[in-house]
Amino acid sequence: MLEIKKNHDLTKFTSLKVGDKASYFAVLKNFDDLIKAHNFAKEKKIDIFVLGGGTNVLISSFLKLLVIKNEIKGISKEKETKNHVYIRAHSGESWSTLVDFSVSRNWGGLENLYYVPGTVGAAPVQNIGAYGKELKDSLVSLKAYDLKTGKIKEFSNKDCQFSYRNSVFKKKYKNRFFIISILVKLDKKPKLQLDYGQIKEKLNNLGILNPNTKQVAKVIKKIRDEKLPNPAVLPNAGSFFKNPEIKLADFKKLKEKHPDIVSFKASKKSLVKVPAGWLIEKAGFKGKRFGPVGMYEKQALILVNYKQAKAKDVLKLVSNVKKSVKQKFNIKLEEEVVIL
Repeated sequence: MLEIKKNHDLTKFTSLKVGDKASYFAVLKNFDDLIKAHNFAKEKKIDIFVLGGGTNVLISSFLKLLVIKNEIKGISKEKETKNHVYIRAHSGESWSTLVDFSVSRNWGGLENLYYVPGTVGAAPVQNIGAYGKELKDSLVSLKAYDLKTGKIKEFSNKDCQFSYRNSVFKKKYKNRFFIISILVKLDKKPKLQLDYGQIKEKLNNLGILNPNTKQVAKVIKKIRDEKLPNPAVLPNAGSFFKNPEIKLADFKKLKEKHPDIVSFKASKKSLVKVPAGWLIEKAGFKGKRFGPVGMYEKQALILVNYKQAKAKDVLKLVSNVKKSVKQKFNIKLEEEVVIL
């Protein structure tokens, strides 16, 4: 039976451990719970916010909403061809559980996205990406429940309008759809992407010259553990800012002033992607603490909660970081974390 709690504190449900209360809160275990929650919200004439793993959200004020925590789980093989396998994953599953499911069978496509925090349902909203791969590279389609009409709609990869850390669910359909499940296409003969970051170097150091997907995922976990703090030990929301994409001409001007500037291939040939962590570090924030919050000592892109921080502490630091980067590089940083 669905239990709907009133004036419920959400702090512990976010990896940053910063939050406030919601008018109503419920945990969904199955699709029937979703229907009941939707009907409740309609009766109360309030909106719904879907909370997955809480790894990419800052709750900065009281939410006059029904917050539903998605714990609808399940992973299964939907179909198989000579070269590919299609996997259906329900949205309340941990993302890493889905990657474990695929790499344990040496099915390729998701291994570079291992250890990305959050749930399966949040992955297409954000078009999660890491180490040269994005969800859009593997996603075939998804099923979603329209919180406006109560109908189920299927979105193709194209319908999702994926771009860098973005999708139709963050823009046109923000907070409108509850993603029920996703369908991903995986390779039986994996085409491994090893040229991004330290992956190949780490594999070579281990004497692994012809890795399988499980070995790649294991190395990526090791790399992430070395750079990123464990939210259970040091609360954080992962990468707080997106890596900005700037015009090639602007990048060339910056390189004249800052020869050591780092860059990556962007979504368009006319653009260059600059690591936000590098910009924040050069602006002087890496490892710096400001009361109960700060930018992590090993990766300036990570904002951490050292001790019982409030939303106002986080927002003040975010504002100062953005202002300093803008002044020093004339680049506007954009938050990757969703701020409510």
